[in-house]
Amino acid sequence: MIDVRPFSSLGGANHGWLNAKHHFSFANYYDPSRMSWGRLRVWNDDEIAAKSGFPPHPHADMEIITYVRTGAITHEDSMGNRGRTGAGDVQVMSAGTGVRHAEFNLEDELTTLFQIWIETDKPGARPGWGQREFPKGDRTGRFSVLASGDPSDEALTINADAKVLGATLKAGESITYSLGEGRRAYLVPAVGAVEVNGVALNARDGAAIKDESEIKITATADAELVMVDSL
Repeated sequence: MIDVRPFSSLGGANHGWLNAKHHFSFANYYDPSRMSWGRLRVWNDDEIAAKSGFPPHPHADMEIITYVRTGAITHEDSMGNRGRTGAGDVQVMSAGTGVRHAEFNLEDELTTLFQIWIETDKPGARPGWGQREFPKGDRTGRFSVLASGDPSDEALTINADAKVLGATLKAGESITYSLGEGRRAYLVPAVGAVEVNGVALNARDGAAIKDESEIKITATADAELVMVDSL
């Protein structure tokens, strides 16, 4: 089953400094048919104006992954962490027992990103933060694991039985991904267009996938892909 959620159908709000689109119910957007996809709870498509951002606010017991598409985001938190994550790179925050953080676009240009929340497997765990560069050339024609609860993946660590993956495809190229029994995938092209088992998907559309043991993705235009595989 592949349920396409066109970008034009997403909920959201434009706050001036923030133009946010929500793949799942979030804040003032509520759709009972789009509450979550397995353990995946939030996938926000955010555009953050230059010299603006999210002031300090709290989280607890959630795995929060930020994939920067363009520009950069600068993170600060109550654990004393500070870091800048640029386009194509990823940061993760395990909120655990509780943390306050701020996310600001300190650049002179618009920053665009995906913010992904996955339900934790370890409620009450010690909070943590990490950031890593992921050169796009390393994921040409294949999926690379960006964040994972499996230490053998050698990716950014999250406290969840889930993987966040990224790939780039040239028009005409294909990749195949095996989805384990009982697992679900959610795929979004950051740019470009693809067919997923023959189903068309355009830039920033979402595809909720289950009961498909093998996923074949073919680029119909040069594409940059982000996908979550979870229970």
